[in-house]
Amino acid sequence: MKKKLFSLTGMTVLLFAAVMFQSAKPDEVMTKEDGMTVVNTTTLSKDVIGYMDATPLKIYIKKDKIEKVEALKNQETPKYFLRVKKQLLDKWNGMKVNDALKANVDGVTGATMSSDAVKENIRLGLEYYKKHK
Repeated sequence: MKKKLFSLTGMTVLLFAAVMFQSAKPDEVMTKEDGMTVVNTTTLSKDVIGYMDATPLKIYIKKDKIEKVEALKNQETPKYFLRVKKQLLDKWNGMKVNDALKANVDGVTGATMSSDAVKENIRLGLEYYKKHK
């Protein structure tokens, strides 16, 4: 009886350790790259939908200032999303994080839903940065 109890306790401890090890993943949202903090909105904004689907971004921040915003792979219509990339993503470059959160940035005409999704991604990413920096 003691042998079975010891074996069961040992298995429980091993299972607990395995679960704890699995949950101790590095932060998938905020990483460091070339002296900048990079916020990846893929998991933050999975419910933020543009015209077709999610529009995840990487936001590069250095000394509390946005260096650049990069679009990640998405399912938006390439012709329209290219306009968003060219006309919208650099609007936040050089802004302090707090100023960017307050900024009223115009979207791209003809790509309103994609523009709105990008702006929401920016907001979610910057709020995450402020909370976890």
